[in-house]
Amino acid sequence: MNDSALYAQALPPGLVDPDAPLALLGGMTPAAFMRDIWHRKPLLIRQAVPEIVPPVSREALFELADRDEVESRLVTHFRNRWKLEHGPFAAENLPSIKTRQWTLLVQGVNLHNAAAADLMGQFRFVPDARLDDLMISYASDGGGVGPHFDSYDVFLLQVSGRRRWRISSQTKLDLIPDMPLKILADFSAEQEWVLEPGDMLYLPPQYAHDGVAEGECMTCSIGFRAPAYRELAGHFLAWLSETVEENEDLSGRYADPGERAVKHPALLPAGMTKAVTERLKAMQWDSKMVSEFLGTHLSEPKPSVEFPEIPELPARKYAKLAKTHGVVLAPASIALYDRTHFFLNGEAYETPEDLAPWLKQLADHRHLSAKEVSACADLPDLMETFHHWTLEGWLQIAPPAL
Repeated sequence: MNDSALYAQALPPGLVDPDAPLALLGGMTPAAFMRDIWHRKPLLIRQAVPEIVPPVSREALFELADRDEVESRLVTHFRNRWKLEHGPFAAENLPSIKTRQWTLLVQGVNLHNAAAADLMGQFRFVPDARLDDLMISYASDGGGVGPHFDSYDVFLLQVSGRRRWRISSQTKLDLIPDMPLKILADFSAEQEWVLEPGDMLYLPPQYAHDGVAEGECMTCSIGFRAPAYRELAGHFLAWLSETVEENEDLSGRYADPGERAVKHPALLPAGMTKAVTERLKAMQWDSKMVSEFLGTHLSEPKPSVEFPEIPELPARKYAKLAKTHGVVLAPASIALYDRTHFFLNGEAYETPEDLAPWLKQLADHRHLSAKEVSACADLPDLMETFHHWTLEGWLQIAPPAL
């Protein structure tokens, strides 16, 4: 048995109280932040995380960048020329830390490191459906990725060293053509700060910014999903097509009894267009269907995510472990819910009324205590489902020491 996959490294952080002042937001409540700042204007927070310790060391970050399942990029600006490379990168193939003007970007560090996951958990005053991942940027002196803008909200938390940020509310966002990076052709800074460990800068979408390392430094970027409506529409129509077989109004085949002989055989029959139009109207959707699609789509892990499966674990032994220690969602698992469904890693489950509160508790808190598992263990199919999710690597046993 793979014990490292079976047991969680740590319990997830607790929930954030929307109405309690939060040091992470400079003493502002999450409710006030979301009302007055989110998606509206930048915010600089000095010592958002006092005495912060980087979630990973420089060496550990370099090791992550050498793994096939981890997305990483190397940006260099040597001799005034921008260059972008995609990982994995062997540590010995990275530039020397003494070489100026290079940056290593490692995505999804929260999926591989408990401290990074714990740090990202502090931002769960924003819905999980919007939360994307925690990226760590390591930069040598002078390193950066050039002036640019993001299409999503982002928190930039300095975790070691110093980085100078310049930002601008400019609406002219043309990019330099034929560049490997999306760098603004014209950037005019309006505000400028140097961030030290513990300082954090929030930026709304489309806000131009440029960060340059002053000496060796590391920055955590907590990013949020902002899917394009065209992208969502395409995925929704694909999802909707899977429901066609269940729609009785779309059964049968097109037929045209009484169709007359034609002089123009290549002309598309108006009757066919009308008949198909009428039948396709049966593929109407409502908010309940859209909610089910969004829960399924937004809980789907990224293609690079791999869950370590548990090959063997007898159901009786599993039940005993779960009732003794509790269960924890795996770091890479995405759990969401709406009024009628529970969504986990792209799968939708219709939740019986007596089971729904427990699955909502699991999704919100990302774990159930031993007492909670014992309280709901006798509900029909629950332990069998938990057992299946654990074998798939989606659910883990809480740390025995806790």
